[in-house]
Amino acid sequence: MAVVCGAKASTWEGIERSESYLVSCMFEEAASLASLIIRNLMRENHQNGNVDNDGNENELHDMLESSGMVFVQSMKELARTFEILKELKHLFGSVAAIPVQVLVTGVCFQISEGTSSDVEGYLKEFLSKWIYKDEGYYFLVEADGEEPDRRFSLGVDEYLEVVDLYVMTCLGMVLRDIDSAISWVEKASLPEDKRQELLRRLNSMNASKATSSSQAPVSSLHADKHGVESKNFSKNLEPGHVASKENSVKETILKLSGRGAPCFWWFRNTTVKFGNFRLNLSNGNILLGCILLFMCYFLKRKQASLKRVLRKQALSVKKGLVDLWQLAFSYQVNPLAAVQPLPAATRGSL
Repeated sequence: MAVVCGAKASTWEGIERSESYLVSCMFEEAASLASLIIRNLMRENHQNGNVDNDGNENELHDMLESSGMVFVQSMKELARTFEILKELKHLFGSVAAIPVQVLVTGVCFQISEGTSSDVEGYLKEFLSKWIYKDEGYYFLVEADGEEPDRRFSLGVDEYLEVVDLYVMTCLGMVLRDIDSAISWVEKASLPEDKRQELLRRLNSMNASKATSSSQAPVSSLHADKHGVESKNFSKNLEPGHVASKENSVKETILKLSGRGAPCFWWFRNTTVKFGNFRLNLSNGNILLGCILLFMCYFLKRKQASLKRVLRKQALSVKKGLVDLWQLAFSYQVNPLAAVQPLPAATRGSL
C-alpha cells in the first residue's frame, strides 16, 4: 500500500511539473513529460488487468485527464495542432480510452486551426465504442456483437458532449452534411428525449440552409449521356452572409474548447489543473505577478537607501512644520489695542 501511495504521489508530482513547464512556456518539456506520464499510466493499468476499484479508477482518470490536457495545450503552442488526435490515439492505445475533455479540446483545436479533415473519423470511432443502457450510463463495447464491459462507463452528459460536437459542429456546421447528421442521430444509441432534441436542432439548421441556398443563384451544366461529366456551380453569396457563417462556426468551436476570443494576447487564458484543483490563469495576471515580484525584489534590495531618503524627507517636513509653527506664534499681539485711544496727532488729522 505504501508503495502504491508513493507511486501515485510521484505521478502527481510529475503532472505538476509538466503544468509548471506549460505555464513557463517550456512547451517541449511539458509535452514530453506529459506523454511519458500517460504511457506509464496506461502500461501500469494494463499490467494490473484494469482492476475494478472506484477510488483507483477515479484517480487514474484524473491523472490521465490532467496529463492529457497538458499534452494537448503544449502541442497547440508548438504549432503541431494537426497531430493532436493522432498522437492521442497512439498514447492512449485507442480513441475510446481518451478522456472526454481531452478529446473534445483536441478536436476543437484542430477544427479551429482548419485541420478538420480527419476529425470526423476520430469522433465517429469514439462514439461507436459506447452503448447506452437503462442505468443511465454508456458502457464500452470493444467490437460489434460483444457484451458491454461494465468496468468502463461514461456518463450521459459526457457522451452527449461528444455527440453534440460531432453532429452539430463537425457534420452540421463545418462539413455542411446535415443529411448524414440526421441519419446518424436516428440510428445512434441515444436517450429518446435527447434524440428528438438533436433532430429538432438539425431540422432547424437544415431549413435555414435550404432558405439561404434558395436565395443564392446557382447555375450548373449536366453531364451528357456518353459519360463526359462537367459541372459548373457558381454561387453568388453575399460576403456578409459567408462571414457570418464562418464567425458562427468559430464561436461554437471556441465555446466548446473553453477558450475565449481575446482581442489582445494578454487576455488569453491558460487552464492549469493541480490534481482536482483547476486554475485559470491569464497572461495579464502572470505579467502583473511578475511586475509585483520585481517591485518586491527592488524594494528589498534598495530598502536601506529608501529608508534614508524617506527619513530625510520626513525630517525636512517636520522642520518646515516647526518653523511655520514658531513663525505663527512669534508675533506679539497687544490685547488692549482695541480699547486704547488714538494718539492726538491722529485725531487732529481726522
